[in-house]
Amino acid sequence: ERLYRDNRLNPIHEGTFGIQSIDLLGRKVLGDGGAALARLGAAMDREIGAAETDPELKSHAAALSDARRLVAETTAVLAHAAKAEGAAVALANAAVYLEMLGHVVVAWIWLKQAIAARKLQPAGGDDPFLAGKLAACGYFFRWELPKIGPQAALLQSLDRTTLRMIDASL
Repeated sequence: ERLYRDNRLNPIHEGTFGIQSIDLLGRKVLGDGGAALARLGAAMDREIGAAETDPELKSHAAALSDARRLVAETTAVLAHAAKAEGAAVALANAAVYLEMLGHVVVAWIWLKQAIAARKLQPAGGDDPFLAGKLAACGYFFRWELPKIGPQAALLQSLDRTTLRMIDASL
């Protein structure tokens, strides 16, 4: 009974992820002409600017700036496709968009934490908590943030594989 009940959660999670993905891209990003995404980008720019002046965080600032630019380019491609070919083409891979944007937002949060850690870190200090924050930030920027490149490429290709599925085959 417990195994059956626990397994019933999987379709709920999968469906919720799909709904949240379509809502993010279709309503929150494309629905307002990109205004909300622009506000998010402006908030990110504040941390990018602050991190650019710190030699230890400068590369993270550049990486987040590049990631932000890639999200904007990808969003523009999807917005154009939605207008020219219909919403289904833009929304077909909304889950990938959610993952891509999610990684960029998490990178931004890590950069905010790294900026705070650098301000609290005494000169030459080795506070383990602050060092851990900086190391985790470095890990995320080195290992996780680069994953958005292939995701953006897939999204910008306007791949229609998911649109070729017919209801009868599900």
